[in-house]
Amino acid sequence: MPVFSPCIRGRPAAEHFIQRRYPSFMSTPSFTVLITGAAGYLGSIVSDHFLKAGHRVIGVDNLSFGSAPLNHLCEQSAFEFVREDARNESAMAGLIKRADVIIPLAAVVGMPACQRDPWLATSLNLEAIRMVNSGYGIKSGNSFCTEETPLDPISIYGQTKCQAEIELLNSNNTITLRLATVFGMSPRMRIDLLVNHFVHTAVTDGYLVIFEKDFKRNFVHVRDVADCMLHCVANSTRMVGRPYNVGLDSANLSKAELAMKVKEFVPNFYVHYSEVGTDPDKRNYIVSNQRLREAGFEAKRTLETGIPELIKGYRMIGRSPLKNV
Repeated sequence: MPVFSPCIRGRPAAEHFIQRRYPSFMSTPSFTVLITGAAGYLGSIVSDHFLKAGHRVIGVDNLSFGSAPLNHLCEQSAFEFVREDARNESAMAGLIKRADVIIPLAAVVGMPACQRDPWLATSLNLEAIRMVNSGYGIKSGNSFCTEETPLDPISIYGQTKCQAEIELLNSNNTITLRLATVFGMSPRMRIDLLVNHFVHTAVTDGYLVIFEKDFKRNFVHVRDVADCMLHCVANSTRMVGRPYNVGLDSANLSKAELAMKVKEFVPNFYVHYSEVGTDPDKRNYIVSNQRLREAGFEAKRTLETGIPELIKGYRMIGRSPLKNV
């Protein structure tokens, strides 16, 4: 069963692993995939994509953010939901035995959340991954990071994900994905991700103050991530045992460049670059996705299509009841 781990590089090296239990499972037209964190920002999209591709999905989540992200999947007979903590070894053991593929997405995501509860971050981001058996950090922003570039995680989140990747790549039938900063609408929306945040601020507030405007990131659409996972599983026999960067080569942008890209769609968006203060998130890198292209997959959804999608979504959502009118 591939354990498939996306390394969400949007948060330094958030590994996401695919592990295949049975090497011959691809000879069957469909398979069973176990997805932890199924009701999350990424998990809700991935679950939907695998079901649409004709596979069976066992979704595991403790529903700490509610069930709404999965409500639309309940009518599908190929979808099974288990309300459970992904760290519950006795409960997970039986589910793992039924799965052809494991995609562990349950995690404490992002530097601030991990710093608030380091124990929970280590328990869920590392120890739960061990049971089922970002990392580039501070760079110059002038040279491309490949999969061979040494990882340099700068937070508990990145450190636990990097360690999980190392352990899984030493096991059988594992693929790891190092995701760029993910963007796009999802049933379980996240506004803290950089593109999502910039667009939300443009639509709701109309202005943004940016620290360290020249720090660069790479970006990828959430649905391209789900498509990439499908590709990895379908081609797992020739992809296992290696990490892959997943992002858009056309979207290696600084924060200032990203803000100007958003401004193209929201002309009244005021952006101020501050020389006072620093961004606690020090990641600064540009990324090469060549290895994944050579494996037959390339992200297709650009910022030019993703930003209008987000604008439309935020106008539907409206302002938070806690914001000033």
